[in-house]
Amino acid sequence: MRCPYCDGESAVIDTRDLDNGESIRRRRRCKQCDRRFTTYERVESVNVTVVKKNGDRDPYDREKLLRGLRVASYKRPIPAEAIENLVTDVEAALMAYEAAEVPSSVIGELVMARLRELDEVAYIRFASVYRSFTDLGKLREAVEELMDSEPPAPMSRIQHTNDNTHNGRD
Repeated sequence: MRCPYCDGESAVIDTRDLDNGESIRRRRRCKQCDRRFTTYERVESVNVTVVKKNGDRDPYDREKLLRGLRVASYKRPIPAEAIENLVTDVEAALMAYEAAEVPSSVIGELVMARLRELDEVAYIRFASVYRSFTDLGKLREAVEELMDSEPPAPMSRIQHTNDNTHNGRD
């Protein structure tokens, strides 16, 4: 890998698994300028086209989904790792979908089902954008639906993100 500072060759000085082995963090040092930097590796696994409500087609973008979830969970007690895990779970579901094109509604429903398990306020925020609430009545309906229905069974992967914080060092 090239150094981002001087374009020289770099060497790996430390490697760690992240997200239960689904990505790798590498610490590198440039052989020329001796500066250090970090890289992340992730298997590029989701190669689908998202078909939007208006018919436009865009390639799936993990970062766009992460940004939307970060906005919905702003100032909420949701760990960043839980958001990452949610997106990873959605991507796994998209891979199982086995289609070259996926309607945005499928992605939205997958996200909302998982987000509701994490935080109901973030769920309502995301739903207000995703479902394009145009008035207070639509928002009220969504809140009432949330309050009237039983909470979904928790997804163990997202629910236990705080359980994995111990890194083995004492």
